[in-house]
Amino acid sequence: MRLASRCIDEETCRKWDYRQGDHMGQGVQIANYRDTSGTLVAQKVRFKDKSFAIRGDIKAAGLYGQHLWRDGGRRVVITEGEIDALSVSQVQGNKWPVVSIPLGANNARKSLAAQLEWLSGFEEVVLLFDEDDAGRAATMDCFTLFKPGQCKVAKLPLKDANEMLKAGRADELRAAIFEAKTLRPDGIVTISDIRDRVLAAPVEGFPWWHEGLNEVTYGRRPGEAYALGAGTGVGKTDFITQQVEYDINTLGQKVAVFFLEQQPEETAKRVCGKFAGKRFHIPARFGGWEQEELVAALDLIDAEPRLHMYDHFGSAEWDKIADRIRFLFHTEGIVIYYLDHLTALATGGNVGSEKDELERIMAEIGSLVKELNIILIFVSHLTTADGVPHEEGGRVTIRNFKGSRAIGFWSHYMIGLERDQQAEDPRIQQTTTLRVLKDRYTGQATGKCFFLGYEVDTGRLYPTDDPSKEPPAFGNETDSTDF
Repeated sequence: MRLASRCIDEETCRKWDYRQGDHMGQGVQIANYRDTSGTLVAQKVRFKDKSFAIRGDIKAAGLYGQHLWRDGGRRVVITEGEIDALSVSQVQGNKWPVVSIPLGANNARKSLAAQLEWLSGFEEVVLLFDEDDAGRAATMDCFTLFKPGQCKVAKLPLKDANEMLKAGRADELRAAIFEAKTLRPDGIVTISDIRDRVLAAPVEGFPWWHEGLNEVTYGRRPGEAYALGAGTGVGKTDFITQQVEYDINTLGQKVAVFFLEQQPEETAKRVCGKFAGKRFHIPARFGGWEQEELVAALDLIDAEPRLHMYDHFGSAEWDKIADRIRFLFHTEGIVIYYLDHLTALATGGNVGSEKDELERIMAEIGSLVKELNIILIFVSHLTTADGVPHEEGGRVTIRNFKGSRAIGFWSHYMIGLERDQQAEDPRIQQTTTLRVLKDRYTGQATGKCFFLGYEVDTGRLYPTDDPSKEPPAFGNETDSTDF
């Protein structure tokens, strides 16, 4: 007999003892399973609707067709079904070893493991399972059974070997077997796989507004998360809004800010103030500004909309923010994001302890910045200091960050801000220490300190010297209530 609809010839059917017959009044195909001595031990009866029934002890037979070949050799091909085994055998002149798993992809590993001693006698085992989800999953599941380099995987442009045969693509089927490649799990690469990426010049990141910080960090790189920790009123808002303004007006970048304790209108006033050198967020008669100046700053900043703000209406949930970050990235192409503050999200409605929620959020932040290749700079609240309070100049350490374990693990940089708001010397009272606590990129920035002065008239921060060693010239800058 032959299987005309499958393009299987009589010689192949005879070699494999593949037959047609009648079962309970229905025309069926019969795959005869034999043990290693050639004794018939089971039959797999296939119906027209592709369902099948098993007669006998199919486990005693091992792999379908195993009895046809001598033990060991150069190569054996393993297919997912009997018809595919016949197809491969036929295109190879019925001369070279090919077998099939007996019970489908879901049982592939178990079937091969039971015959591993026989399979280990071949220099090369080629898996030729179906090109569908089940077949690919079975391939990944089975290749680890074999010693390194023994197992290879053949890829087909059609679903399976018989589809190739019916399409008249026997030459491509043979080529796929001979060109089968050693399988490597996703994520494993060699130098040749990433050669172009290795040869690419290191990218200098987006600069900070503070040149000293740029020199030790080489800027801010997409794919990284930056943690900023500070006590209440130490100056983190001024630092962030000055960086936002720099990103928008100096770098020409679109920016998205998620300030959970500040309304968008105040954020806009503060960013405009950094641009114009005016404190628009305090009453005009105290800040020395005119309404026309605010309008002019708004018009300039909004001429090409680059500042996107989150009006959260009291909702502070990380999942919603993550969705909006993805939206802004895909629709607006925004790369730089600011979040103030992380701690608010840990109590934003999800069930669980603050610690557990911070760990979950940080793990997702670590994945998100890599997924989208973005920069996320976020603020974390600090735990109570052991000694001197942070608001009185107490030194910030990594363990002071709420959720420090997760933040320390996932952040590429951690920066602490310190300022003694109660100092008698106004120069110390108005100087913030910026301390780099972690630098994953090179490590050279860790431990570096920079000092930031504050100009009351303009509301701007500026690099200065350590006031405890060499007092800077503050002029008439004595009002520190805003900072």
